[in-house]
Amino acid sequence: MIVAISIYSGMIAWIEMDFLQLSSDNRIRNISIMHTMLTFVISTLLVFRTNTAYERWWEGRKLWGSLVNNSRNFAMKLNALLPTTLQPERYFFETMIANYAFALRDHLQNVLHREHMSENAFFNSDQLRKDIHNPNLIASLITRKLVALNREGIIKNEDLLFVNSELAALTDVCGACERIKNTPIPYSYSTFLKKFIFFFVMTLPITLVFTLGYYCVPVVAFIFYVLTSLELIAEEIEDPFGTDENDLPTMTISNNIKRHVKEIFNS
Repeated sequence: MIVAISIYSGMIAWIEMDFLQLSSDNRIRNISIMHTMLTFVISTLLVFRTNTAYERWWEGRKLWGSLVNNSRNFAMKLNALLPTTLQPERYFFETMIANYAFALRDHLQNVLHREHMSENAFFNSDQLRKDIHNPNLIASLITRKLVALNREGIIKNEDLLFVNSELAALTDVCGACERIKNTPIPYSYSTFLKKFIFFFVMTLPITLVFTLGYYCVPVVAFIFYVLTSLELIAEEIEDPFGTDENDLPTMTISNNIKRHVKEIFNS
């Protein structure tokens, strides 16, 4: 696209300077007033666009950071509450806390990777399906197991309240991530900004050629590169849970949760 814009700018420069010889036509020169007035508008729109996209990316990062902390706290509390003799139950919570992170990642990307899930005596990865809300399923299984241990007298009523905040935080993080993913920046706004950039850049050579001559070719190409790059960056990071290069490293974070929870339960 930069090459195409350069060729277009060169053609405009040749037509105005050599073919039509419009260098003395002040009416054409006065078109530059339009660009002067619109520069503030386009800069304001781009700042709003990039700031909004970055806020979505940063909020997503904070949510996954919260998931890491809550997973660690949840594991620490359960490790202290559960007797070491209950190895199946301890392994259940060790694996399911990590499984929640992987399930949330897959849920936000609309995929299902069972190979990332750790199975145990009470859970099989075949229970997960693409047509259901898998993070809710895992959170429900964790809740059922806690209630069952409470009924058996292994976990007291006050112990349930002790771990309830971390358990509830799992669903809170999921809901907040879904809010970001399911509420994109309005399509009409994004489309308008792309059209605005296109027409702004396409009219630039018409006026710059009078002051820069053929040097307007690299200048217009550079302006086009800056404006479109800002728009493309914002477009890429506005959905932070995807698989693009600049999206959140959710797989790395999930693996870290798995490793840390395992360390806690085996300490």
